Amino acid sequence: MNRVGGAQPTILDVAARAGVSKSAVSRVLSGTGRFSDETRERVERAAAELGYVANAMARGLVSGRTHTIGMLVRDASSMLYTALHAVMEQRASELGYRVVTTTGVGRVEDEKSALAALVSMRVDGLVVCSGLLPAADIAEFAPRIATVVAGRPELHPALSSVYCDEVDGGHQIADAVVDAGHRDVVVLSVPRADAITQHARSVAMTARIRMRGANAVDIDASFVRPAADIAADVVEMMRESGATAVMCPTDRMMLDLCDALDDLGVDIPSDVSVTGFDGVYPLASDWIGFSTLQQPVERIGREAIDLVIGRIDDPSRTVEHRSLRGTVLPGRTLRRR
Repeated sequence: MNRVGGAQPTILDVAARAGVSKSAVSRVLSGTGRFSDETRERVERAAAELGYVANAMARGLVSGRTHTIGMLVRDASSMLYTALHAVMEQRASELGYRVVTTTGVGRVEDEKSALAALVSMRVDGLVVCSGLLPAADIAEFAPRIATVVAGRPELHPALSSVYCDEVDGGHQIADAVVDAGHRDVVVLSVPRADAITQHARSVAMTARIRMRGANAVDIDASFVRPAADIAADVVEMMRESGATAVMCPTDRMMLDLCDALDDLGVDIPSDVSVTGFDGVYPLASDWIGFSTLQQPVERIGREAIDLVIGRIDDPSRTVEHRSLRGTVLPGRTLRRR
């Protein structure tokens, strides 16, 4: 039974119930030091009867480790970040760590405060999944705690990182569009201030299309712009320049654009082809058939955890920047001309 009044039982309560010392309880529960089978059985029985749960943070104050990784995820509604989070939680668990997660609210100062809050919880390391927070703001934490950036190209000398090569990915999906015979292409361009990753890939798309000798027109796809307004601009470019394809920097933006174009009576891909970027389930499902650039999310997530734990174990470990290639998923939304 639990303590009177509903208070959480402590290690002292377990010791009193088991009839052993506090240090004996500590040794049994932590699995360290010497103790007899009888002592272990008495402590485990007392802990179960009292409903005692060891406090990981308290153990960390003694051992110097909490075996906890703090994770900042910019947008919990993003399928990419959700997929990354799931992979990293699984990998951390495999290696004996728990993950404590906080999400951003779209402002740099709030994300920086969120990182500080994680550090105050005595986490052993930080993984930052945000395309918004500047590297300098993240790097401030690196001298005190193992810190890794996941999911965005980050080459800061104090920050290890693992990410999909945005430029290569932008080039790959642009090549797919040009190879399908499209000569006039609209690229939805996201400002760097909105998202570092999306900006990089949209710039790469435009550059590659022009490098291949085709025409590329950028349309402002700032986050504050409604999909209906962007769709109206696309239709205007279809009329003015004869654009036959639209390239989006994310699958989510692609889905919103497809809905808005459908409202305007535009058929995809008969009237215009559309491509995306990310390739995360369920939008990567064959049933939907998006033509997109699929990021290696599984590798990014697992390697990010390996990197941060590597730096926890060896703070002098050399900073690493791991750039991984994505893969084009042909899909049904890119029509050959």
